[in-house]
Amino acid sequence: MNSNTALIREKGLNVLTKELGLIDTIQFLRLFETGTGNYTEERKTLLKDFSVNDIAQNIREKKRII
Repeated sequence: MNSNTALIREKGLNVLTKELGLIDTIQFLRLFETGTGNYTEERKTLLKDFSVNDIAQNIREKKRII
């Protein structure tokens, strides 16, 4: 990032923070975040030990809490 781009980024963040506040600025910036990694492969790894029934049961239990 060259110095001009860095300056524009800094000014933009300052304006957003002034107008929206810190929390809303963060939420706004998240709208444009593309993310990283491979979602499909990560989900396969994270959920490899769970069946569809396990996941459905977990959802039912969470709904009862709310």
